[in-house]
Amino acid sequence: MKWLNKMKMTVLIGSVSLLALTTAACGSSTDNGSAQGTQKITLTMMHPWTSPNVDNEVYKQRIAAFEKEHPNIVIEQDGVPAAQYKTKLRTLAAANNLADINVVWPGADLQPIASGGLLEPIDSEMDAWKNILPEDALAGFALDGKQYAVPTKQTFVDIVYYNKEMFASVGYDHFPATYDEFIDAVKKLKAAGITPFSLGNKEKWPLQSSYLSALTERFVGSDFLNKVLSGEAKFTDPQFVKALGVVEELTKLDAFNTDANNMDSVQAQDYFIQGKAAMHVSSSTVDSRIRIENKEGDKFGIALFPSMPGGNGDATKSAGVVQYGIAVKSGLDEQKKQAAFEFMKYFVNEDLYKELISKGVVVPAKVDIPADASPYLKEMIELTGKGTSPVFDSIIPTQVVDVMQNGLQAMTVGRTTPEQLAKEVQEALDRKLGK
Repeated sequence: MKWLNKMKMTVLIGSVSLLALTTAACGSSTDNGSAQGTQKITLTMMHPWTSPNVDNEVYKQRIAAFEKEHPNIVIEQDGVPAAQYKTKLRTLAAANNLADINVVWPGADLQPIASGGLLEPIDSEMDAWKNILPEDALAGFALDGKQYAVPTKQTFVDIVYYNKEMFASVGYDHFPATYDEFIDAVKKLKAAGITPFSLGNKEKWPLQSSYLSALTERFVGSDFLNKVLSGEAKFTDPQFVKALGVVEELTKLDAFNTDANNMDSVQAQDYFIQGKAAMHVSSSTVDSRIRIENKEGDKFGIALFPSMPGGNGDATKSAGVVQYGIAVKSGLDEQKKQAAFEFMKYFVNEDLYKELISKGVVVPAKVDIPADASPYLKEMIELTGKGTSPVFDSIIPTQVVDVMQNGLQAMTVGRTTPEQLAKEVQEALDRKLGK
C-alpha cells in the first residue's frame, strides 16, 4: 500500500446534520444534535464482528461512541458469526429484508445486492471521504457508476505465520524460498514430531480464501479468475489443477492437524500461538493476536507461500481485498436515511483508520502511519506491498465458492481429487452463468 501525507477531512458529527434532521422533526434541539421530546430513530445494523479480532473491538466501540454522541439514534446490532454472515446476507437480500445498515464485501458479493436495487447509492455523501480513500479502495464497492459502500480495512488473507524456533530446530533459519525447500521443511517438521500447519477449516473458508487464493496466484496469475468468468480459461486447466494439487500433497504428508475440519479459525490461531504447530495461514488482521499483543510475538515470523515450479504467477504478491464496506439499505424514509448517512460519516473516518493502524491493522486509506506504530505492522506493510492478487471468493460467485469450499474440505479427508474438484467447480460455474 502506498502511504501518502496526512490529509484532513471534515467529519460531520451531530451538530450540523442531526441538527437539521431533528429540527425538521420538531423544531427544537440541543447542542449535541439530539431532539427534545423527539422519538428516537432506531437503525438496525448487521455485521460479522463477533470474533475476538482487534478490529472487531474497535468497530463495536465506535458504534457505542456514536450512540453516546447521538442520543436520539439507536443502533440495533445483529452480530452474525463470519462463517454464516454471507449466507444470512444473501437470504435477507432475497427476501428484500436487509438491515438498515449492512457490512458488505466488494466485487462478486456486492454485485447481486446492488444490481437488485437493495442498496442506497451514497454518491451524495462521498465528499466526506474524497481526501482519504483512493479510487482503487472504492472501486470494488461501485457498480454502474454509482458508489454503494466505503471500506474500513484492507485484508491480506494469505499470510503464513511461522514459528522461527521450530523452523530453526529442523535446519531452517529462514522461511523456505522455494517449493522444494518448503516441502522439505514440512517433511522435517513432521519427522521431528511437529505438526506443520494449524488449520481450522470447520467454517470451510480458510482453505479456499487463504490457501487457494495464494496458490492460484503462483500457478496461474492474477488475471486467471476473471478469465474464467469471461470464458477465456477454465478451472479444469492443468495449471489450476496443480494449484489444487498442493492441498492434496499437504494432506498426504499429514501436514495439517488431524482435527482440522472440526476446529474453527480462532481455535486454529490459538493452536498455533500455543506452540502446537509450526505454521498458520490466515489474514493480516490476526497479526495483532499472534504477534503485536503477544508477549512471545518475537518468535513468530511472517512470510508468503514460496514460488511454485513452472508457475505463471508472481510469488511476491499477496492476496488481498478491501473489506467490511458499510452500506445503507435502499427505501428508507428520509429521516432514517439521513441518520444512516450520519452514522457512516462518523463511523468511517480518519480517526477510525488511525485507530486501526495503531492496533496493527492494514487500512486502504491515505493516512500517516503513526510514529509509534508497531514494527510488526511495518513489517506486514513491507511484505504485502509488492503487489496484490485477488482473493478467490471476492471474484467468483458465492454458489461456486460453496462448491469449491466443500470440495477442498473433502480433499483433506481423501474423498475427492484435484481433477474431480476442478470439474465440479467448473460445472457449477457453467450452471451459474447459464451455459
